[in-house]
Amino acid sequence: MICFREGSLPLPDVSNTSLGELVALSNSAFDGTQVLQNSEQCYPVPRNMTMKLTNEQISARVLYFGLFNGVGPTRTQSKMIVRGPSYSFAANISVEGCITSSMQGQYCNQTVELLSCGLSRNNSGNGSASGFFNQSMLSCRNNFETSCLGDEEMKIYTLEILRVAEFLTISAENVRLRPVNNSGNSSGIDLMCFVRYGAMPSATLHDFSGNLNKSPLVINSPKVGQWYISILALNLSKETGGSQSNVSKVCYSLELQELECPLGKAGPNCLSERYMLQTVLRKDSTPFESYFLPYGEKVMSDAANFLLEPLLSNYSFGGLDTWTYFILDIPHGAAGGNLHIRLTSDRKLNYEIYVRNGGLPSLVNWDYYYVNKTSNSHGSMFFALYSSSEEKADFYILYVSEGTWNIALRNLNSTDGTSNRQTTMSVSLERCPKRCSYHGDCKSALDASGLTSYSFCACDRTHGGFDCSIEIVSHQGHIWQSIALIASNAAAVLPAFWALRQKAFAEWVIYTSSGISSGLYHACDVGTWCALSFGVLQFFDFWLSFLAVVSTFVYLTTIGEVYKRAIHTVVAILTALMAITKATRPSNVILVMAIGALALLVGWLIEFSTKYRSLSFSMDLCLNSLERRRIREWVNSLVKTIMKRFRWGFLLAGFIALAMAAISRDLENSQNYWIWHSVWHVTIYTSSFFFLCSKVITINSGNGRPTDANYQLTRQDSLSRG
Repeated sequence: MICFREGSLPLPDVSNTSLGELVALSNSAFDGTQVLQNSEQCYPVPRNMTMKLTNEQISARVLYFGLFNGVGPTRTQSKMIVRGPSYSFAANISVEGCITSSMQGQYCNQTVELLSCGLSRNNSGNGSASGFFNQSMLSCRNNFETSCLGDEEMKIYTLEILRVAEFLTISAENVRLRPVNNSGNSSGIDLMCFVRYGAMPSATLHDFSGNLNKSPLVINSPKVGQWYISILALNLSKETGGSQSNVSKVCYSLELQELECPLGKAGPNCLSERYMLQTVLRKDSTPFESYFLPYGEKVMSDAANFLLEPLLSNYSFGGLDTWTYFILDIPHGAAGGNLHIRLTSDRKLNYEIYVRNGGLPSLVNWDYYYVNKTSNSHGSMFFALYSSSEEKADFYILYVSEGTWNIALRNLNSTDGTSNRQTTMSVSLERCPKRCSYHGDCKSALDASGLTSYSFCACDRTHGGFDCSIEIVSHQGHIWQSIALIASNAAAVLPAFWALRQKAFAEWVIYTSSGISSGLYHACDVGTWCALSFGVLQFFDFWLSFLAVVSTFVYLTTIGEVYKRAIHTVVAILTALMAITKATRPSNVILVMAIGALALLVGWLIEFSTKYRSLSFSMDLCLNSLERRRIREWVNSLVKTIMKRFRWGFLLAGFIALAMAAISRDLENSQNYWIWHSVWHVTIYTSSFFFLCSKVITINSGNGRPTDANYQLTRQDSLSRG
């Protein structure tokens, strides 16, 4: 799957919200009004794809996309070897932009006018409550005093908000028709305003809208960054009786007012306290891991948390509650971290928490919130709630976006007083949530560009999920799985015993070593005990398993020990190279079977050239009757030899066991691996046992040594012909 997210890294395992209906990825998947702001979108990846996103669908910020091979709790589970599909890919990404900032749009053909702003002072406040505070009012106008639009014409403006603002008001002044002598009524004209944060707005894709000819458009707590405003004139022809000859334009003056509170103040009338949190890096930690503390003397600098009550606002709105704001910055490159917010009190919590990126949060404008255990953002994307109670609030914002974050605390029932209450607050940027629930290791890595550090949990055998909090296998189930995977290697006793009984000592050593190494490897793989390092055990397991399969093929030949040693040496080198390079690739099974079949063919060719080299063929096409009779006798002898060489019942049982091994291997996945891989151990060793038993061995009466029956038969035929 491929997942997209603006501002931070995608994480599809948190909830199913991002998955939705997994339609095929194509240009049509992004048609219409679908955007990536404040969410992520995931799609299955086709073999080839070409996708185009216009600047109406993405904003001017960092866009992350991730490729995931598997989604769900088991993605982070530490798996035993599963021969699932692996993929390689190549991607080419190009970004095309307009040459000048004054020309924007999909085809860079829309003029964007930068609003000119000036600072004015507005002194207001409630003197009886908290004194007078200076409010900074930033006024912005279009460069030309008057702008004119025709019917259904659009003009676009841009404004950059540099600091946290309380509200932004957009109004149109002096709306009139041109030419002046026109009898139309300008009050009936719709002067539509569409506003969007970070990207070009349109009538179908915008964040806020309103008719400026009716009333100003007010945006509460606008985000810090670039805003785009489009003005669209409608109903001009209707107000002029359908005539376009008398009037062609409606003119207006655009005015914006941005209210900014002084340093340390926020909220309505700038009467609430606002604190900037300083970043304190943790010692001996990964990059960007830090905690945040307010500036000032009220906080102990050596503590990772701070007492909340001395920092609370004194002014209450309507005598019901007070608001206190905290601001912190997530630096560039830290989007792979998790923002951890925790409140702990000595009595029932009397606070609500609202968090927002880029702007001040409120009751109606927030990204994440926490009221109590049952009323919060739990279930929302990138929000994780942990061990909260009436006295404690503890949650994470996962893969937090870069930029300015605002935390608002709403103190309820402030008339109850806070002098006797002790509440500590902790805000920190951590790499893995809840330390992977103590069921895994926190790994750190860099994205493909090398500019962003991110972390992820590598869970143990029994847990999964983005934070290793999901128990996939119970403790008792893990014990049974371990027993099955380790004890199933006892099936290697069957071929090892038969090889020892037939005095095939090389094969006995290989089968015995293969069973022992496989048992040790799986004991380490399931987390029971590691006799050696995991890599060494894995190499020996695969190498000796490959060697055991090929040795079974070689055993079925009747060549001498000299030739067998040569074949075993070559096979040992080849299988060792396979095991050391990429042991778990699925193609290794086919390669091992091919090497075994080739070794069997080579053994038969050596046997044929050795035992039947006395048979000569005439080059004359017209053979005499004696020559033809000798060939018929040789063919009959060869058929009898093949029929008497094997015990066909054992040979058939060997092929059946081999087929069962192939089926069990094909059925393996992350959920049932322990079952079918245990069956694989039993069936593959059992098939080797049946193949060994299928070879007919007789005892030479002269010296008591095992002798191949087919070789005796060949010698008898030769003597009879002599």
